[in-house]
Amino acid sequence: MPIFMDRHYVRDATAEAVAAAHQEDLKLQTRFLCIPITYWFDELRGTAFCLIEAPTAAAVREMHRAAHGLVPNQIIEVDPATVAAFLGRITDPEAAALPVREPAFRAIMFTDMVDSTGLTNALGDEEALTVVRQHDEVIRRALLAHAGREVDRAGDGFLASFGSVSQAVGCAIAIQMELASQAPVDPRAVVRVRIGIGAGEPVTEGGVLFGSTVNLTARICGHASPGQILVAEVVRELCAGKRFIFRDHGQASLKGFPVPIRLYEVEWSA
Repeated sequence: MPIFMDRHYVRDATAEAVAAAHQEDLKLQTRFLCIPITYWFDELRGTAFCLIEAPTAAAVREMHRAAHGLVPNQIIEVDPATVAAFLGRITDPEAAALPVREPAFRAIMFTDMVDSTGLTNALGDEEALTVVRQHDEVIRRALLAHAGREVDRAGDGFLASFGSVSQAVGCAIAIQMELASQAPVDPRAVVRVRIGIGAGEPVTEGGVLFGSTVNLTARICGHASPGQILVAEVVRELCAGKRFIFRDHGQASLKGFPVPIRLYEVEWSA
């Protein structure tokens, strides 16, 4: 059966109430041929997301209606592998009867290795491949250290997901600092990376898992200069109180977005 993710607006709900609703769903799973797999609850934003194996989206809606009356505002079919890559799990955590306060809101990071074609032309295939592998190791070490998840390889870079924006920004700084600290014997082997960071909820109005957030973050990354970290305004706002320094980069007209987007540069130093 397909897997669906739904979104509920549950403003003023408590984690205990959402956990109880999940238990009521479990009681009716046989009746509606649905298997409630797990859920995420973001108390701050008043949203809950459910992951359910079901024959149809209509069956998901009717199960919720009969169980507790919290009819979802949106339902989309998802790929379990994609859910796991972005959100980290597709099963209930241990002690599932307890309230789950893990938000589905995620920070998304794109990295892009600058001019890899020029690197190959300058060094040759074999030596360039060695440099690229070293670059990949730097990215993956930083992801591991900052609880990031590698979602996909994006051309000459990475698409990654984080549980918080501070983890994403800290990871981006660590990547730039390690790359800047490297001093290859051959100056042609110097690697420079541009990084973009965005954040959002998994289900968008377009009906795609993290669709608009991923698209925006890719455009932000493409707008960055070599060695630069650019972030969306929401990232700067959610980093309030953290020890990061942001500089207003002004508004940018990004392809696919009709309204100019205000961006911020993260300051870092080797």
